[in-house]
Amino acid sequence: MESTSSATASSDPELDLIKQIRTHEVAIAELGSLSSSRTVFQKNGHLFFRTSIQKATSSEEKQLDQAKAKLEKLNSQ
Repeated sequence: MESTSSATASSDPELDLIKQIRTHEVAIAELGSLSSSRTVFQKNGHLFFRTSIQKATSSEEKQLDQAKAKLEKLNSQ
């Protein structure tokens, strides 16, 4: 059953990108609600690394911009 659902999800790259964009937007909002002195953990591959809120937010914004650019490119074809 799982292979069917993953095949369905990967067959619509536009929907996957929209989900990625929403995920990054939520992550940025969550990071924005934390106090600036707090440290956070950011996933890199299969591992989590401790980082600052500013660095994590910057990384999420970069990934959000990349996902939006991919979606724009996909829609312009």
